[in-house]
Amino acid sequence: MTGKEKLPGSLATLRVVRLAEMGAFLDAETGRSSDDILLHKEQQTAPVAIGDEVRVFLYRDPKRRLTASMRLPKMKEGQIARLKVINVSKDGAFLDVGTERGIFLPYAGMRGRPQIGETVWAKLYTDKSGRLAVTMEVEDEMRRAAKSATGVPVGSFVTGQIYNYTDQGAFLFSEERYIVFIDRKEMIDRPRVGETVTARVTFVRDDGRLNASLREVKEKAMVTDGEAILSLLREHHGRMPYSDASSPEIIRERFRISKAAFKRAMGGLLKQGLIEERDGWTYLKETTPE
Repeated sequence: MTGKEKLPGSLATLRVVRLAEMGAFLDAETGRSSDDILLHKEQQTAPVAIGDEVRVFLYRDPKRRLTASMRLPKMKEGQIARLKVINVSKDGAFLDVGTERGIFLPYAGMRGRPQIGETVWAKLYTDKSGRLAVTMEVEDEMRRAAKSATGVPVGSFVTGQIYNYTDQGAFLFSEERYIVFIDRKEMIDRPRVGETVTARVTFVRDDGRLNASLREVKEKAMVTDGEAILSLLREHHGRMPYSDASSPEIIRERFRISKAAFKRAMGGLLKQGLIEERDGWTYLKETTPE
């Protein structure tokens, strides 16, 4: 009698049928002893004896032979955890869940493009073929794990990891287990999925989630943005082809700030007499245009 085919990347409970110097051999349930699966001594977390039923993780060794390990995933199927990316291929990536080999993250299950060494939120599951896999599609699990942020003061700060992006902005899961939305207009740069950031709370929503910003408060941002404008002017001989008349798209592309933030900074520089605007251009006051 033969059992179901044993697949690399899957979990199985198999019986020890013989011992050898290098380790134990497990019954592959094919009816052929030549198919017995090696459980090397280095992959044993406890001694085994003939007749023992052993729960193992199956993988292929460097010679493509089906091999067993007693090092099982540190998380259960359906659970989410922060997992490290240990390899990347054209088809996806491999994340460390504590097994002998990384678990596959299919391209379709990615959020962003994780790179080796990064840590991302992911969920363990069994795919249609019976193999273990992981996905970064964790929105439902985040909702179930989240706490209501009722009572969090506006202006306070939260730290957590980005776990998803939409056209509108990014979602962060904080250390307090709050779900935090960061509008794309409230970002200076675009953090990577998995990156840890600290954001300033701007609004507490009725559904218990938070809105937050990665930008400074307006007063401080106006100074910072003004310094960036002055720096650009000095680098370009005291003039630039941007002014209040420039489009929001151009302003965001060039300065990574909103048109409103740009106008506030420009207004501050104009009041200080540091710049002037003419014909859609901006000039440093001490510079005479050609």
